[in-house]
Amino acid sequence: MLMKCPVFLLLDRSAAPSAAQKTDAMLLLRRCHGLTRFGRPSILRRHLGPAVLSHAARLSSTHDNKSDWHFSGFSWRHGLAGLLAGAGAVVAFGLQQHKAEQPAAAAQTTESISTLPVFSQEEVSKHRSLSDGVWVTYRGGVYDITEFVAMHPGGEKILLAAGGALEPFWALYAVHNQEHVLEILSEYKVGELCGEDLKKQEPTESSDPYSSDPERHPVLRINSQKPFNAEPPPEILTDSFITPSAVFFKRNHLPVPQVDPASYQLQVEGLPGGGVTFSLEDLKTRFPKHDVTATVQCAGNRRSEMDRVKQVKGLSWGISAISNAKWSGAKLRDVLLAAGYGPDVAQWARHVHFEGLDKDVTGAAYGASIPLNKAVSEEGDVLLAYEMNGEKIPPDHGFPVRVVVPGVVGARSVKWVGKIVVSAEESTSHWQQNDYKGFSPGTDWDTVDYKSAPAIQELPVQSAITSPADGALIDSSDGSVTVKGYAWSGGGREVVRVDVSLDGGQTWQVAQLRSSDEGQVPKAPPTPGRAWAWKLWELTAPLPPQVQELEIICKAVDSSYNVQPETFPPIWNLRGVLNNAWHRVTVKITEG
Repeated sequence: MLMKCPVFLLLDRSAAPSAAQKTDAMLLLRRCHGLTRFGRPSILRRHLGPAVLSHAARLSSTHDNKSDWHFSGFSWRHGLAGLLAGAGAVVAFGLQQHKAEQPAAAAQTTESISTLPVFSQEEVSKHRSLSDGVWVTYRGGVYDITEFVAMHPGGEKILLAAGGALEPFWALYAVHNQEHVLEILSEYKVGELCGEDLKKQEPTESSDPYSSDPERHPVLRINSQKPFNAEPPPEILTDSFITPSAVFFKRNHLPVPQVDPASYQLQVEGLPGGGVTFSLEDLKTRFPKHDVTATVQCAGNRRSEMDRVKQVKGLSWGISAISNAKWSGAKLRDVLLAAGYGPDVAQWARHVHFEGLDKDVTGAAYGASIPLNKAVSEEGDVLLAYEMNGEKIPPDHGFPVRVVVPGVVGARSVKWVGKIVVSAEESTSHWQQNDYKGFSPGTDWDTVDYKSAPAIQELPVQSAITSPADGALIDSSDGSVTVKGYAWSGGGREVVRVDVSLDGGQTWQVAQLRSSDEGQVPKAPPTPGRAWAWKLWELTAPLPPQVQELEIICKAVDSSYNVQPETFPPIWNLRGVLNNAWHRVTVKITEG
């Protein structure tokens, strides 16, 4: 296959190339190919040398009848084509010079390496697509990896790092931390990152309440910076059954509080005998540790789709304001019993309030409440969690302790919980009384009465397609298409089926469900009413004949035979919550 390369054909006319020559020619051709697309004469100058470059310039000038080069234009590409097609001697000379210079290159000093062009982060950020070039930075170097994208074993996920740093992604995917990977990357180096952009960002002024917020993974798609709210790209959301905490969607209402775990205190009030306080160590040592794998979904997940029907108020979430984790901690039931809960309390109490340590500028904390029967039920599985995926909970997710209410909207799983109150009344928090409620499509901001609707607790059945993306191009060469996604239902109702249509809903096929990562032993079916985790699903099906476009749809069915509604207009509401209509993507079919 390599011998069909124009460079090798030219070399063949004089002598059989050695293995080293083949490698050099391959590297040269790759760089030349990159130049024809993005205009990088500096690279060619380094590898061919001034003599070859001068000769090639004369060839280009003769070919185009012009005296200038047009490095990034049409004439440059044709000049280079002339170089490859009709100047075998020049190419051979360039290869030999490249080989001869290798020992000298190995001995270059840091000072000579610094002669590479210097780019700012702003310049790097402009190269985020195949059309503009795909640039990344790594340890102060700038790399044009455009030509490598098609060869990347992980496919186009490499584009998630386009225009930014590789380090956060390589930290997530540790397989990259190998010598041969660095060697491959080094072949694409085009410059250095300027010193200013290498320096750590200046600390935000202390007057900013968000100045101590933690760093976040750059792959997250940000919906708001202050407070920070972001979701992972759909294409990585369902890569694993358990969502890594770094890419677990972030939903904050206020600045992330700084909590000292050594001095942390959880107050429990509203029970006989007065208030009781527990330290973090108390929660870890006085109560059995329980593990619960549970999905958390924001009430506004998929809001952007509802907004297309008619404008709604709220963050423009895509399909990824949902994630799944293994939570570990003390059961809320056990803590309440230790604090004095008993049958007498059950006679009058109806709700359990949670108050976070995150506060606004007035000192008001985020708060919510759940029904008492959910809080104290053996099968409710409500946790005071201090671990997430086997590690201490990260700051964005509630360190040191958060509430996890399985099967219920994420707004009730209060993070950084500092106070629990058993009460006869629902929480008076703004987020309980004047937000996270659903209304009729006919209700607008002039007529809305928040007291007329109950607070959202259990969420309806949900599913979405994470691959292929809307607008994707599907290669028809193998005659099939693979569709992937997630499905979940609130209240512990297990998803029992996901139906997928490739023709806009005319015909349907049943997807394969799984409750663990591929290659792992499938988990036993959950106890009825305690299916807290999502199902991942997949369908590979033949492409319909002679079609150029597909409308792919998914809909889930839970154990109570609840099914997603077909469209958004009947469930539209002014806050854009409870978005669970059929999920649709349209893709184009291309010939391979």
